[in-house]
Amino acid sequence: MKKATLRATYKQKRNALTLDDVDDLSLQIANALLQLDIWGKSFYHIFLSIEEQKEINTDFILNILSGKDKNIVISKSDFNTYEMTHFLLTDATVIKKNHYNIPEPVDGIAIPSEKIDVVFVPLLAFDKQGHRVGYGKGFYDKFLSQCNPETLKIGLSFFEAETQIEDTYESDVTLDCCVTPKTIYRFNCSL
Repeated sequence: MKKATLRATYKQKRNALTLDDVDDLSLQIANALLQLDIWGKSFYHIFLSIEEQKEINTDFILNILSGKDKNIVISKSDFNTYEMTHFLLTDATVIKKNHYNIPEPVDGIAIPSEKIDVVFVPLLAFDKQGHRVGYGKGFYDKFLSQCNPETLKIGLSFFEAETQIEDTYESDVTLDCCVTPKTIYRFNCSL
């Protein structure tokens, strides 16, 4: 299937979930993440969920990271350049929703992309080769291409992998693995 079709299909699938489904499936994903050998790193980038889009509730993962005393990095999106600026999440961080309902830090301690060890990547769909479909603005492809080659890219999905996304590009950055409530897909890693 092509990205546009997958985008529409998976937005619809996500919309059909209840808020209880979202929380239950999100907790299953967080528990599955505990099976991966990723917790010895320092800087973890995570997205803050857009509730209105029924994205994965990342609060469970945030709790794991806080409990393990990790440096948590969150982003602010610039819709003119389609780039993200990354900030350390601290007790003093003020979070505000932008006009797309994305919760973002107002400001804070900037963290360069190269310093991030693990990125939890939002997506709508993914395939068995590690390609992903997001909202189509390219924010994460730009960001992930600025990270170190060793940075782990972990997709989070309520749904299982598609066989193949037909219209991938060379600039698309593939995932190292993707975690769903039922399966851990490993693409470019031995996690």
